[in-house]
Amino acid sequence: MPSPKTFAYELAPSGVATITFTRPDTLNSLTFEVYEELRDTFAALDHEDAVRAVVVTGQGRAFCSGGDVNSIIGELFARDMKGLVAFTRVTGALIRNIRALRRPVVAAVNGTAVGAGAVIATACDFRIASSTAKLGFIFPNVGLCGADMGAAYLLPRIVGLARASELLFLGDVVGADEALRIGLVNKVVAPEACLPEANALAERLASGPALAHAMTKQMLESEVAMTLDQAIEAEAQAQAICMQHPDFRTAYEAWMAKKPCVFQGASGPFQDGRAARAKS
Repeated sequence: MPSPKTFAYELAPSGVATITFTRPDTLNSLTFEVYEELRDTFAALDHEDAVRAVVVTGQGRAFCSGGDVNSIIGELFARDMKGLVAFTRVTGALIRNIRALRRPVVAAVNGTAVGAGAVIATACDFRIASSTAKLGFIFPNVGLCGADMGAAYLLPRIVGLARASELLFLGDVVGADEALRIGLVNKVVAPEACLPEANALAERLASGPALAHAMTKQMLESEVAMTLDQAIEAEAQAQAICMQHPDFRTAYEAWMAKKPCVFQGASGPFQDGRAARAKS
């Protein structure tokens, strides 16, 4: 089980792992050590069978304010090109590992999410935002390329090319309501409801079929580079694999018996739409 030192990690009996940034005094800014531990933790989670979904959030009034100016920027000025690329590859590997993790990841954007923090939220599969949240890809504001850590790959897929161009060229910070309007976040809730809402979504995902969810994430990631014919064939093979998994028969037998379905490895019955609404 991961035991990071630079942020908090907790695994609930439901199979939901929660990663919490714990530097509220700096708006949960990232140091070299935090970047590296995050990268390694997301890689390790792919080998933790007990983990069925992940929530990422921050302490205090920020989700994550990006790289720490005091502990990172000064050292970067002292590096040559080789050293700079080594750093940017570490930050990119973090995003790659979030996307490569075959578990659904939910960002509870409890406050400010800018720079690398905005990209981390974007790399998650779902984003639940507090009404106080602000998101911004502020790289051009400090003289850097808006395309950082995979932002120019991820963002157009979420909000479209036109909106992504605005956000990445201009570096504007948008509030929660605007983020919802353009599709950057899935839902906006009251501040006190942000983490509970994200946890409820993660628990619902954790109660679902783990292999099928992993396959869905794989297909969403892979099909962007496919033709329609290739995508249809890939999905035909993926679905056939899922049909051979015990979860398929479990769901059928539960439906026939009119009983709740408990998928393999889940801590409780599957929370379908009706069950999830009743729970909330």
